Amino acid sequence: MSGNCDGRVVIVTGAGRGLGRAHALALASEGAFVLVNDLGVSLDGEGTGSSPADQVVQEILEMGGKAEANSADVADWEQAEKMVSHTIEKWGRLDALICNAGFLRDRMLVGMSEEEWDSVIRVHLKGHLAPARHAAGYWRNLAKEGKEVEGRIVMTSSGAGLMGSVGQGNYAAAKAGIALLVVQASAEWGQYGIKVNGIAPDARTRMTEGIFYDAEIPEGWDEKDPENVSPLVVWLSSKDCNVTGRIFEISGGKINLCDGWRHGPSEEVEGRKFEVNEIGEAINRLLEKIPPPESVYGSR
Repeated sequence: MSGNCDGRVVIVTGAGRGLGRAHALALASEGAFVLVNDLGVSLDGEGTGSSPADQVVQEILEMGGKAEANSADVADWEQAEKMVSHTIEKWGRLDALICNAGFLRDRMLVGMSEEEWDSVIRVHLKGHLAPARHAAGYWRNLAKEGKEVEGRIVMTSSGAGLMGSVGQGNYAAAKAGIALLVVQASAEWGQYGIKVNGIAPDARTRMTEGIFYDAEIPEGWDEKDPENVSPLVVWLSSKDCNVTGRIFEISGGKINLCDGWRHGPSEEVEGRKFEVNEIGEAINRLLEKIPPPESVYGSR
């Protein structure tokens, strides 16, 4: 098999179902060797005993590709390191990492438990940093040896992380952290030949069925099919990718380049600090100079 990722070695986390599965299959169809990582847990992160990663590997092998299943907990520092090192030992290199693993523990913030907060932040945010940190370490060492590096990392944020989502405060906070992690890692790791970008996909998966979309798949063009997102992931994983530090929203056949935090309008009093009674009027003048923020999903 050959294509845009011919011969490249790629790790995809959370690749047993949904978006991760679609990415793994698309990358394999474009010639990549794929490590299919998945813990095989339920939507809320509990164990199921099933092996969806093995099923995806079988699909890839049947279409003539190369793949191997992996069950590392990507939010465990040591397991993430072993996953990266095993991939390099097996195929002799690592070219791209797709961070996709995650689950939900939805609840309004006022009723959320500590465990519900910690578990979601852990699997999404730490589960992105841990494998990315170890992949970056490998590429940094290559760069220090004077070797050419074309490392690619794709992180998965969400519309909830960009706009907020009522009833999903833990998930939204984690995904917002991931969006900033894209910017941070891109700035720190670019010197080693690593490009880091993020996606905020809009697709029908286990995490969105029943929340944003019906489980019933429409006839004909399915705008919310996870496969619609994967061409962007393939390109961001390839040598052709020439951008870094960017977040892309993608839904159906539409790609939106997100424009994140930037300095807005300002007011200044020269040679002194603001008085308390001046603050309100200054802020109101500033608010008149910019459009209002986007609405939080699910808000009234």
